Amino acid sequence: MSAVPGDRVTVHARHGPDRDGEVVAVRGPDGQPPYVVRWSASGEETVFFPGPGTVIQQGAGGSRPDRPATAAG
Repeated sequence: MSAVPGDRVTVHARHGPDRDGEVVAVRGPDGQPPYVVRWSASGEETVFFPGPGTVIQQGAGGSRPDRPATAAG
C-alpha cells in the first residue's frame, strides 16, 4: 500500500461506522506508512498505520504510473 498527500483513506470498520479522511503527510519511505491523516468527522490529524479494511483512493492530483488508483490492504 502506498499513498501521497491528498489521497483519501477509508477504513471499513467491523463494528461501528466507517471512517474517512485525507492523507496530509507520508512518514514512511516511498509512500509507505505511517501516514498523517486528517479525519473528516473530527478534523483531527493523527498518525495512522493502515490495517485490514483500509482503502486508499487517489486524490485529485491525477494518475500515478507507480500504482493503481485504488489499493486495498
